[in-house]
Amino acid sequence: MPAMRPKLSESVLIVVDVQPTFFRPIHDGEAVFRRIQFVVEAARALAVPILATEQVPAKMGGTDPRLAALMPESTKPVAKACFGCCESPDFQQALARLNRGQAALVGIETHICVSQTALGLIEQGLQVAFCPDAVGARALDRHEAGIERMRAAGVESIHTEALVYEWMGSAEHQAFREVLEIVKRAGP
Repeated sequence: MPAMRPKLSESVLIVVDVQPTFFRPIHDGEAVFRRIQFVVEAARALAVPILATEQVPAKMGGTDPRLAALMPESTKPVAKACFGCCESPDFQQALARLNRGQAALVGIETHICVSQTALGLIEQGLQVAFCPDAVGARALDRHEAGIERMRAAGVESIHTEALVYEWMGSAEHQAFREVLEIVKRAGP
């Protein structure tokens, strides 16, 4: 199977369960959170649809307000109780409305909700990638196991910065300067 080449017209960014209650114990959590912020901000600048989920928000709280503030007004997080997002009818409806053939995943936890979602999307025939710098787990071994499982299933691995530059395709993209400023602010 050829490598996924992310395209603006085909992509959706899926932000999985970035809730403070879950994020506190994440290994290297602040670095992961910064990369999620970066890709969300860049996706917004490039008009890539963003689909966010929240795991049992009535009990666990909603999306981190620092991240929610960066999302387009049209992004209304999908509440779910299942671990794999594809098991949620509300998620499926939101995804179908977007009519996209490619999905890029960020969020937590790598070995649970992110990997189960990636596998579900693959089963549905989407081209799927995850950003290893923008997914995390409570322990490094779990994070690595989730990455290994996704890669073995054919899910592409792409750094957030590489993803954003592939979405643009060229320095002639109309949002290039805006995205370049986002890249500079985000740092390494």
